[in-house]
Amino acid sequence: LLKYQVGPADEEVARELNIAEDREVASIHRLRCANGEPLALMINHLPADIAPDSEELETNGLYQSLRARGVHIRLARQRIGARSATRAEAQLLDEKPNAPLLTMARTAFDDSGAAVEYGHHCYRASRYYFDTTLVDR
Repeated sequence: LLKYQVGPADEEVARELNIAEDREVASIHRLRCANGEPLALMINHLPADIAPDSEELETNGLYQSLRARGVHIRLARQRIGARSATRAEAQLLDEKPNAPLLTMARTAFDDSGAAVEYGHHCYRASRYYFDTTLVDR
């Protein structure tokens, strides 16, 4: 956990979560690692009334904590892209400045169809990939 902050939603977060701009959201900045190696920088925004606190996120995953609160993610809309790492991102991810990063913006929805989480993440392209399955309906 790099940073945990509660405050009013900005325009982008309010739009993605379909909430008023003055509604309180928890903004959670995390560095995700595997086998002691940094893989991703993640920033997630959730309505403050359903967000786990910072202490809980030190020991549990975000979605695990949401499930414990009765919030079940059923659908997510994701936008995947790529860009170069900033100097700060490169340092945290153990990459060179301007190294390629995979990016993802995700809005997740619960059982009722309400948006409950909006995140934007960047992943080390040298250590991470996205694997998708498409199904014809």
